Amino acid sequence: MSSINTPAAQQLIDGKLVAASDGSSYPIFNPANGEEIGRAPDGTAADMEAAIAAARRAFDESSWSTDRELRVRCLRQLHQALLDNADDFRALTTAEVGIPGFMMMAAGFDVPVDSLKWVTDLAETYEFETDLGVAAPMGIPSRRTVRREPIGVVAAITPWNVPTQINLAKIGPALAAGCTVVLKPAPDTPWVAAELGRLMAEHTDIPAGVFNVVTPKSNDVAAVLATDPRIDMVSFTGSTAVGKAIMAAAAPTLKRVFLELGGKSAAIALDDADVAAVAGGTAFAACIHAGQGCALTTRLIVPRAQYDEAVQVAAATMEAIGAKDPADPGAICGPVISPLQRERVAAYFDVARSEGGTFATGGAVIDQPGNWIQPTVVAGLDNSSRLAQEEIFGPVLVVIPHDGDDDAVRIANDSAYGLSGSVDSADLGRAKAVAARIRTGTLAVNGGVWFSPDAPFGGYKQSGLGREMGVAGFEEYLETKTIAEPA
Repeated sequence: MSSINTPAAQQLIDGKLVAASDGSSYPIFNPANGEEIGRAPDGTAADMEAAIAAARRAFDESSWSTDRELRVRCLRQLHQALLDNADDFRALTTAEVGIPGFMMMAAGFDVPVDSLKWVTDLAETYEFETDLGVAAPMGIPSRRTVRREPIGVVAAITPWNVPTQINLAKIGPALAAGCTVVLKPAPDTPWVAAELGRLMAEHTDIPAGVFNVVTPKSNDVAAVLATDPRIDMVSFTGSTAVGKAIMAAAAPTLKRVFLELGGKSAAIALDDADVAAVAGGTAFAACIHAGQGCALTTRLIVPRAQYDEAVQVAAATMEAIGAKDPADPGAICGPVISPLQRERVAAYFDVARSEGGTFATGGAVIDQPGNWIQPTVVAGLDNSSRLAQEEIFGPVLVVIPHDGDDDAVRIANDSAYGLSGSVDSADLGRAKAVAARIRTGTLAVNGGVWFSPDAPFGGYKQSGLGREMGVAGFEEYLETKTIAEPA
């Protein structure tokens, strides 16, 4: 890891890899053992100002927004650099984020890298201009053309759970569309974002200022991204509470806001499904990366007659999975990201007890170095409980009984969130009919997989605004202009 394992990460501002302007930095910790693995620049207000100014200048004064060939070439260079540095990048991600190795073949690394190639291919062939033909509105013959143009300077604000996936899901389409970017990663995981900056600076022809990474520890430094009039769009992934704050802060300048927020997704087993298989699969999913995924199904909704069986199977599955060092090839459930997150999840165990819930397995932190939580199945609660309504972001599954298809739909939709979910039935048509009634942005029916570069991802209700990935995700970063000329 000689190219990555450096004493300190570096910011990328206006084409230069730099420390914080005042020389300050903060430590990065391995969530599996709590040990310091490096340091990141504690970006200052001056650093953020420089990055915004550089991005604005690059958009307004360079050819980046109009030179499709340059953009495609640069993004292909970045894609190749990621492939060439894949082993190191995976190792860095496991050390900094605690993502188990098996996830690198999916959201941890391989899928986002494939997504970058996909969106680059799209940009190469996308019709940025459409001829509407001739019409005579108000009796004036006119030829109308619709142009799609980059929105401008994008502030990409990303979380810590799957940082490379979310970083690339934002910066890939933004850059491909012709925007310039200021990336502000989560302070828990600045290193993988800074490494993207290094690869761009050293392995691509991206002009200075087009892509910038600033790594402040304090959100106060980043708050200007939502208010500065030089920023045309904020693309944010994170909690619903912070998303609401960003939307409010952005309102005075009427900048575009993309929000991919929280989830409390439901896995529904209908009464003709293999409930044991659904319970085992849902328990497995709730353990992936210690439950730190917004789209994971963390409510299991099963027929009342098979409730006890579902609880037992889910608990047995979680006990078999356990919590393991993410560097272990067999790890599925690693640590949570930080001591703060560990305590937040542990507080929900007290809530479960106070609400009358019981633990079929788990229900405690693991007393060892690092940020460890027992994989947990909670029984005995209904959908009105806090554990069924609030996003926990830990390896915690709540099992809830239903009394038929209509009741299952009611329970699934009884949520402030609407990000994902699943429906299983022996009758595919029945499963699809139920899925059509669920108010979420993505759904898996009978084990289908929706997560891929060409599939839009996003939520209903308080799970967000807009879509990421797919053509819809690319078009989030475009404005529409209609031009008319005499025919």
